Amino acid sequence: MRSFVRPDVVWDACFPLNCLNGIDAVMDEFVTPIRRSLHGVRRRDEIFIGSRNPHDGCEWIASLTHYVGNFNAPLFGIPPNNRLVLLRSGEFYRVDDGRIGEAKLILDLVDLLRQTGQSPIPHVLGNEMLYPGPATHDGVLPGNRDRGETSMQLVNAMLADLHEYDPETFSSANQTGINGYWHEDMLWYGPGGIGSNYRWAGFLKDHRIPFLTAFPDREGGDRFCEFGDGDYAVVGGWPAMTMTHRGEYLGVEPTGRKLTLRVMDFYRCADGKIAENWVLLDYMDLLDQMGVDVLAQVRRS
Repeated sequence: MRSFVRPDVVWDACFPLNCLNGIDAVMDEFVTPIRRSLHGVRRRDEIFIGSRNPHDGCEWIASLTHYVGNFNAPLFGIPPNNRLVLLRSGEFYRVDDGRIGEAKLILDLVDLLRQTGQSPIPHVLGNEMLYPGPATHDGVLPGNRDRGETSMQLVNAMLADLHEYDPETFSSANQTGINGYWHEDMLWYGPGGIGSNYRWAGFLKDHRIPFLTAFPDREGGDRFCEFGDGDYAVVGGWPAMTMTHRGEYLGVEPTGRKLTLRVMDFYRCADGKIAENWVLLDYMDLLDQMGVDVLAQVRRS
């Protein structure tokens, strides 16, 4: 791994790891714990794409993957279940002269807890499940940057309109219908705590309405990276959102606290519509900001 990562790499990971500086810290605090905890660990990439990031002009790679292995030793404070687990991960890498100079990763530790029977979320919104890969099975190295620009334009147009919403209906302009951005049979794959849903009505019920009710003043759009590749597009923010906790969310009563949210979105487009959306959110970090110490709860259980 040292051959492909710069010695001075900046490695931003999910809570409780956060920022790791330098390859030694990455090996000691990220790579070695995963190898030690997940016996026989290997990657199972579902999306693996790359292109130029307009925010810094550099080449980036984005991946939606699972770390597959037998969970035989504690990982980041989570006790093992001695069974097969698939630890989902969203990953962005900036490549400098063939080596990784910067990385941002969200491991879905909330979903890992679910797989071990220790879910910290009392009120799950959608259907928590293993992330399926793209329906077209072509998410690894599609290699068409021209079509990727079209995919990115579609996603950016959708996000621009999605930001404004009717507080009574929670709807936004141009999202659905013949001329809408989303496919009628859209699939939205959410992280641990939210779960996945089907079609726009499912997205509203299982994610959008609960989220906007809890965080009505949310402001988004802060990005460190975005690009398209073939029928795929990705957007990442670290953090992407700022908001105030004004309503109950995931069983946590409103705190009035100002919060931030780290976000990664992976999209598949088809025939001028968004067909699938995989979403990684650092909910361990969000819950910590809301005053919920998930790992302490696990230790007490």
